[in-house]
Amino acid sequence: MAQILIVDDDHQLRQSFERLLAAEGHAVRTASSGEAGIAAVREAVPDAVVMDVRMSGISGLEAYAAMREIEPRLPVIIMTAFGTTEIAIEATKMGAYDYILKPFDIPEILKLLDKAVAAGRSMRSRVAVGVEGEDAAAADAIIGRSPSMQELYKAIGRAAPTDATVLVRGESGTGKELVARAVYQHSLRADKPFLVINCVAIPETLLESELFGYEKGAFTGATGRKVGKIEQANRGTVFLDEIGDMPMSIQAKLLRLLQEQNVERLGGRQVIPVDVRIIAATNRDLEEAVRQGQFREDLYYRLKVVTMTLPPLRERPGDIPLLVRYFLSRYAREMGQADPGATDGAMAMLTAASWPGNVRELGNTLKKALIFSRGGPLSPDEVTKALGVPLRSTASPDGDGGESMADCIRRELASGREGLFEELMDRFGHLVIRQALEATGGNRSQAARLLGLSRPTLIAKIEKYGLRIEAQARIEG
Repeated sequence: MAQILIVDDDHQLRQSFERLLAAEGHAVRTASSGEAGIAAVREAVPDAVVMDVRMSGISGLEAYAAMREIEPRLPVIIMTAFGTTEIAIEATKMGAYDYILKPFDIPEILKLLDKAVAAGRSMRSRVAVGVEGEDAAAADAIIGRSPSMQELYKAIGRAAPTDATVLVRGESGTGKELVARAVYQHSLRADKPFLVINCVAIPETLLESELFGYEKGAFTGATGRKVGKIEQANRGTVFLDEIGDMPMSIQAKLLRLLQEQNVERLGGRQVIPVDVRIIAATNRDLEEAVRQGQFREDLYYRLKVVTMTLPPLRERPGDIPLLVRYFLSRYAREMGQADPGATDGAMAMLTAASWPGNVRELGNTLKKALIFSRGGPLSPDEVTKALGVPLRSTASPDGDGGESMADCIRRELASGREGLFEELMDRFGHLVIRQALEATGGNRSQAARLLGLSRPTLIAKIEKYGLRIEAQARIEG
């Protein structure tokens, strides 16, 4: 549930919004003027604001400027008629989250609101770094005492106060966005916008216009000017997630941004100066992508001014009990339950697992276990049921107990966990490469030829899946 403020002098529109958003489970407040909207924000900052441009009294633009003084990270969606789009565009250039034309499509405004709420919360929700206990359980947190995590904390502390570009590396589910948010929140730009762009989630045909904006007539359907996210985040921070999958054509424009601190909208000739800090993240082997011509080498070096690497969970098993206690405490609090803790057997089972989905998989498993727990400390049986298939330990990567691959996939699909595709690809990728190494007696060159991979790609995957020790053991044996 989100707290939404509607600011419009049209009584009927406010009522319609109240009914619509209440039906979606949101708490709604309304204000009939820009002045009343400012007072409402000053009284209690909402998760998002939807505000008209033209109202009696001060305009929506003036009201937004005042709201920004109260809370610079408040996402505001501007409503406008076609004739006042230039004012809405000006508000977007000032940092408003987006604008929408009247009359608007209901699914469109609901989707935009969901994104705005998520963006606002990611800016304002603190990320606890290296903190444990009650303080950590009350917030998003980066947890761990291992040497690799201690080095990560030092890197965040050193890089955050600078304007250096940061590249966050790590497997899927290790917590790269949390690191990006921690860098932002400890930076000198922490009171400015923080915008997240997933380079995979947005289709290639839309990603360029999303990042850099466009002018009227730039392409079919471009009926007006659109300010891009880079320009919108001026003086703030942009987090480019999954940058390793960014198309080459857009990489060139990003390189220009990093070199010259300016952008051009699609279909435009005006060079627009911008002041943004870029934090990027990837789970890809960028060095291999450069060698294969899939990623620009000059951009790679521009991005890795500061590199922070998140270790996979299997490389820091000593941190798993800390994470288990954190997730159980946090989710129990969210569900209004007492923290049940975990039995020694359950904790041993959780610590022994390889967790191909890393911290995300561990958290999702514990949340599901809490939902279906019987009230006492989590048992090994409850953990196994929450995962959906028997836990695969680091000592026995297959862990299929004779179950067919199709049965395993069907069982996993029934679990409904987030990030399931990446998790299954990791799990079966681990199995395929392990079998190839066994078939070749641990010879990596032969295994690479068998799989149709280059040797560097195979080595990267061996390191990703933690197979190096197992392959070496077979060579020596």
